[in-house]
Amino acid sequence: MRLTTKGRYAVTAMLDLAIHSRAAPVSLAEIAQRQAISLSYLEQLFARLRREGLVHSIRGPGGGYLLGREPERIAVAEVIIAVDEKVDSTRCGGSGDCRDNGRCLTHDLWVDLSCRIQAFLGGISFAQLMARREVREVASRQDRLQCGRRGLLHTESGPAVRAAPRG
Repeated sequence: MRLTTKGRYAVTAMLDLAIHSRAAPVSLAEIAQRQAISLSYLEQLFARLRREGLVHSIRGPGGGYLLGREPERIAVAEVIIAVDEKVDSTRCGGSGDCRDNGRCLTHDLWVDLSCRIQAFLGGISFAQLMARREVREVASRQDRLQCGRRGLLHTESGPAVRAAPRG
């Protein structure tokens, strides 16, 4: 199976968006910073995600991106497909001309594996990912780091506040 960085980054960025867009639109710059993904690369990915209706953009001050549907209704496989990624375990791309213009001995095995991977990813929603304790812990850590980079202090009891200058 070959899942390139395009598919991995698209899923990561969509999960970040799902986590952070509950209150307001999220800018690609914020996602880029939290996930260490190039902003220009995210712009390319989000253009494709927008065309497929998985996200929509809000222009102007305070603008950014929101999910196109509820996270319960977006499957991981949809995001991978939207960015033109293929989850294919065959060497022939599923065409059946793996060896000497015919099927190789293990062609059907790899086709079956590809189908199972597709079904697995199609059965996982972003809401399910967001509900995972591990995902919430990583997101919380990333938020604290991002606040620290901005010179903000995050308090357990409330929103981030600007740090006092040291002097």
